[in-house]
Amino acid sequence: MSIGGYGPEKSAHGAGLAALRDHVVSGSNGEVTIDVTWNIMDRGRPNTDLLELVERGRMFLCYFSTSYLGPRVSELNVLETPFLFSDLASAHRSLDGNLGERLRTAVRTKTEFEALGFWDNGFRHMTNRLHPIHSPEDVRDMTVRIQPNPIHEELMRDWGATPVAVELSEGIEMIKSGTVDAQENPLANTVAYGVHEVHPHVTMTAHLYGARGLFANRHFYEELPDDLRLLVDEGARRGVAVQREAASKLETELRTELEDGGTVFVDLSPEERAAFEEAATGALAMSHELVPTDLFELVGR
Repeated sequence: MSIGGYGPEKSAHGAGLAALRDHVVSGSNGEVTIDVTWNIMDRGRPNTDLLELVERGRMFLCYFSTSYLGPRVSELNVLETPFLFSDLASAHRSLDGNLGERLRTAVRTKTEFEALGFWDNGFRHMTNRLHPIHSPEDVRDMTVRIQPNPIHEELMRDWGATPVAVELSEGIEMIKSGTVDAQENPLANTVAYGVHEVHPHVTMTAHLYGARGLFANRHFYEELPDDLRLLVDEGARRGVAVQREAASKLETELRTELEDGGTVFVDLSPEERAAFEEAATGALAMSHELVPTDLFELVGR
């Protein structure tokens, strides 16, 4: 089997891939071997190639941000709703429960993928090269690199910013060259992609929760012998648990490291956070237009 991702081996996502690999290899007594591509971008390829490789059956499985599949699987756009989850516990409970099951069914029905679980990419925060951000007014007129997703774009416009929706490799280059002023990412991504080297300001907006689906080629998955498919399912669950624990621990460690290195953090007061939420009217309206209403009733359950 071949599996892959787009982050460093020594990262929370790398730990998740390793846990899945080790469980399947060990459980099969070595009869199954798994080749891991830790970061496809190290091979000079855009991260989006992963989805194509899996969908065409040239790779069995990859993790990938759910936002990229939003245009094809409208149900996944529920996860792109600003300020959807109050904390990680609520997000995990939803993704492991009825909401997650609905999303997996939608992915299976509308694509060539089988979603084996959802990894934690954490809450997304604003970083920039210009000045501290305390309010939507502070974001006004900034150019902000975002993931290609219409709800994310609308959110930036709600705050008066100019969204620049590009894939990751191009986005990193734009950030480092100063072509864009800001970006939004969990701290792990901000550090993994070297953004902290050029962005001295971080505001803990937690405006979006980032889920990364564990997407397998559905036909390959369905054709596995029952015992091996069960082993893969177990490995996926193990990978979810390991990845989430590592991601939570890393978030705390990275903040300390960044502060020690001179990065300036802004923790929003309840009033400041409310101002960001209240300004997100267009993005919230778009999300509720794109997503079946009953999905919102499953959040936190």
